[in-house]
Amino acid sequence: MSLVVLKFGGTSVGNAEKIRHVARVIADVAEQGNRVAAIVSAMGKTTDGLVELAGELVENPSGREYDALLATGEMVSAPLLAMTLTSMGYPAVSLNGQQAGFVTEDLHNRARILEINTGRVQHHLDKGEIVIVTGFQGINSKGDIATLGRGGSDTSAIALAGALGADRCDIYTDVDGVYSADPRVVPEAVRQDDITYIEMLELARVGAKVLHPRAVETARNANVRIRVRSTFDPDNPGTLVSTYGTGGGSEGGQGGEGQSRAVSGIAADKKQVELAMTHVPDQPGIAAQLFGALASNNISVDMIIQSVRQDDNTNDIAFTVDQTDLQDTLTLLEKVKADMGSGEIYYETDVAKVSIVGVGMIDRPGIAADMFKALAQANINLKMISTSEIKISCLIDQAQADDAVRALHRQFFPEAANDEPKLVDAKVGY
Repeated sequence: MSLVVLKFGGTSVGNAEKIRHVARVIADVAEQGNRVAAIVSAMGKTTDGLVELAGELVENPSGREYDALLATGEMVSAPLLAMTLTSMGYPAVSLNGQQAGFVTEDLHNRARILEINTGRVQHHLDKGEIVIVTGFQGINSKGDIATLGRGGSDTSAIALAGALGADRCDIYTDVDGVYSADPRVVPEAVRQDDITYIEMLELARVGAKVLHPRAVETARNANVRIRVRSTFDPDNPGTLVSTYGTGGGSEGGQGGEGQSRAVSGIAADKKQVELAMTHVPDQPGIAAQLFGALASNNISVDMIIQSVRQDDNTNDIAFTVDQTDLQDTLTLLEKVKADMGSGEIYYETDVAKVSIVGVGMIDRPGIAADMFKALAQANINLKMISTSEIKISCLIDQAQADDAVRALHRQFFPEAANDEPKLVDAKVGY
C-alpha cells in the first residue's frame, strides 16, 4: 500500500463546491489503495483578507500575533475538508501544525521547519484514516504558532512527504503543470512532462510562481518526487519534478532526438527593485561590509554590478532586491552609508528581471548571444546581467517584461509558435 501526500492551494478549496470536489479527488486516490495525507491552504483569498484587516487596525503588529491571526485560515479549511470526507464515508481527521508535529525555528512570518514529529499523523494513517493537515504553520520552541511565509503550504506538504517516506507528493493547483513560460503571457507555452529539481528551483527563484523556491529546495534535499497537477483536471499527470528530467517538454526536445533542450523555461519577476550606492571607497572589505549587513537583516540580494570611478578611487555598486525588502534596505543603507563614507543612494522600482533557465545550457555556447539578440530585436535595453551554469538573467524596464518573455519564447521554443494556442484559466498561478 503506497503512502501519498497531496496538497491543495487556496483556489482549490475556495468555496463549498470546490471543497466537495477536492474531497472527491482525495477519495479517488484513497480508493486506489493508497494511504493519504493532505495539506490544505486557507480558502480562496482568506489570508489576504486577514492581512488587510490587520493593516486597517495596526501599523506594525507583533510577529507573534500576526502569525496567530494568519494561521486561522488553514484552521478553517482543514476541518471543513475532513468533515466532508467523513460524510462521504471516508474516515478523516484534521490536525493543525502543532498537532501534526511541525516544529519551526523561533522566527515569525517566515520560519523554517526544523523537524516533524510524525507519530500522531502515522497513528491516524495506521487506523485507516485520511489525515488533513493545515499548511503554512508549525509551533516553535516557545509554544507559539509560527508561519512559514510565501509558499508555506507547498513546503509543509513536501516536508511531510519526506518525513513520512511517502511514495510521492502531488501539488494540486489551478494549473496542469509547469510551462515553458507563463501561459497568460505566451498562449502557446509548452507544458513540460518533467523537469529537474535544479531547473525548477531556478525558475521559482526568477519569477515562476508554480512552486516556491523553499518548497523545491526541501524536495531536493529529501529526494521527494513532486507532481504539479490541476485540481480541476485530476486525470492529467501534470509535470514531474525530480532529480532527473529529459528536458524535452511535451513537444519534444530542441536539437533533435536524444538531446536535452537548452532552455527549459522563461520567467519574469516584476517585483524587483534596483538600488545603487555611489562613491563607495575602492578598498578591501567594503563590499563584505555592505552585503554582510544586508544578509544579517535577512535581505536577499540578487543581481550585483560594480563600476569603477577612475577619478576618485571609488566605486558605484548597484544591486537588486525584492520590492518587499525596499524600505528595510533603504533604512539599512542609510545606517551603513556614514560608516562606509559613500555617496548618495538611488533606487528604481519600474524594473523587471527576465530569465532563461535550463540544464542544457551547460557547455553549450551561443545561448547568451541568442538571448541578447532576441531582446535586441524586440528593442529591449539591458540594465544588468547575471549568469550561472543554467541561468541567464537580465534587468530591463518593467513595462517591457511581457514583450521580453514572448521574444525569448519565440527564440528558444520556435516550434511552439506553430501550435494552437492553449486556453488558460485566467486564475492561472504561474
